Amino acid sequence: MHGVIFSALLGYLLGSIPFGLLVARGCGIDIRQHGSGNIGATNVLRTLGKKWGVFVFALDALKGVAAVLLAERFFGDPASDAFVLTRVQLGIVAGLACVLGHNFPVWLKFKGGKGVATTAGVLIGLLPMAALIAFGAWVAVFYATRYVSVASIVAAVVIPISVWLIEQQMNTLFWFSVAVAVLGIWRHRSNIRRLIAGTESRFEKKEK
Repeated sequence: MHGVIFSALLGYLLGSIPFGLLVARGCGIDIRQHGSGNIGATNVLRTLGKKWGVFVFALDALKGVAAVLLAERFFGDPASDAFVLTRVQLGIVAGLACVLGHNFPVWLKFKGGKGVATTAGVLIGLLPMAALIAFGAWVAVFYATRYVSVASIVAAVVIPISVWLIEQQMNTLFWFSVAVAVLGIWRHRSNIRRLIAGTESRFEKKEK
């Protein structure tokens, strides 16, 4: 049981580091007062530019990778625990907690990002091929529609499908992928409402 608790705590604390807020403050602004008010990479990109948006995305993804790998490395031998999980399962616990920490950080009154980059990082740590497939879907949909939200929602749907194709069974990893997909879509509910209303912002191609 100790391994599970420590994995969840590690994941949540890593996930709750608000890199978007910290990077924006380093640039002299409170990102919560600009754009959508979200602390995620997309709002940073819109507000501060591509360089900082990509930087925040990388940091948010990195904490997802770190949560999985550190949990598997340091808490992956729970032989003395009464409740035993495998290394991969402990990585899943840490990964899910990391996404929840990003979405609902205690330091910001549980108002965090939407978890796209952090979920991508967790997938890289758990199943890199599934992460690659979801990323490919995100890129294709984004360039077809220029909507970050639509690309993110489609990528969320693709995650459990890709995990199923790779694993060929409804194991713990598959159900984890379903959970993060549902959570990701739910976090985009305001975007979905704007898409239906026709008021969602899109990235327009710059004229050369």
